[in-house]
Amino acid sequence: MTRNEERHISRALASVAGIAREVFVIDSLSTDHTVDIARAAGATVIQHEFINYARQFQWALDNAPITAEWIMRLDADEVIEADLAATIREELPKLAPDIAGVNLKRKHIFLGRWIRHGGRYPLVLLRIWRRGQGRIEDRWMDEHIILSGGRAVTFEGGFADCNLNDLTFFIDKHNKYATREAIDVINQRRQLFRRDVDLVTQEGSRRAAVTRWIKENIYNHISYRISAPGYFLFRVIFQLGFLDGKEGLVYHGLQGLWYRFLVGAKVEELELAISGIEDPQLIRAELRRLTGLAIDG
Repeated sequence: MTRNEERHISRALASVAGIAREVFVIDSLSTDHTVDIARAAGATVIQHEFINYARQFQWALDNAPITAEWIMRLDADEVIEADLAATIREELPKLAPDIAGVNLKRKHIFLGRWIRHGGRYPLVLLRIWRRGQGRIEDRWMDEHIILSGGRAVTFEGGFADCNLNDLTFFIDKHNKYATREAIDVINQRRQLFRRDVDLVTQEGSRRAAVTRWIKENIYNHISYRISAPGYFLFRVIFQLGFLDGKEGLVYHGLQGLWYRFLVGAKVEELELAISGIEDPQLIRAELRRLTGLAIDG
């Protein structure tokens, strides 16, 4: 999925050129050269207006003319490295019929450095599944692929999230993420619209399910003035984030402290704005006005 990804799209497409029979780029009306670059690389480009990541991705699964037996989810700023591509090419055709999905171990590259600590590696994500046996959760943030009708295995090999944009881009992106996550937190509390809760502790999503349970049942019930600094210290000290050097300090400081603090502050701000409103429809309308997000029932 793309929106003004001309800086990354060639790299992503090249990384799967040897393993993908067909590539679909679902573009959210880019205004740069993303579409031209993708088409020149042989990808099928389908443009569709963006609401949120989950709905865009599910729309793609439902509408793109996919014929391959296996589907891979890849973000534009992600890369499948050569060793993993070789493993996929060799091992995927050998998988037993009861295996419906494949987990990959993603690493995060920040300011040119692999962030190995602070709980950031490996992030085990279900990213390959048999066509018809995977869907994406309908959530505003932290959406995962839900596997059905089979079990998952894990492939070893390089799989990297390596965004080449600057810190201003990183901060702007996480500011938008914080608004979306704040909406999810408020919805968890008030049940304003349908909320996907199908993520279970199956092999492909066990870690994500445990992390989400802790976040929703413990972390979100603690004041962000305490929880955000506490989480940052946990990552830096107990999860050895200090070993990631100066780049790691910037990353953990922004992603593990500033971002978590911002989510909490936005939840507080939005809750104050809708206090006194009882009608869920009116609350949704006020949240739409305040955030600009297409929040519906």
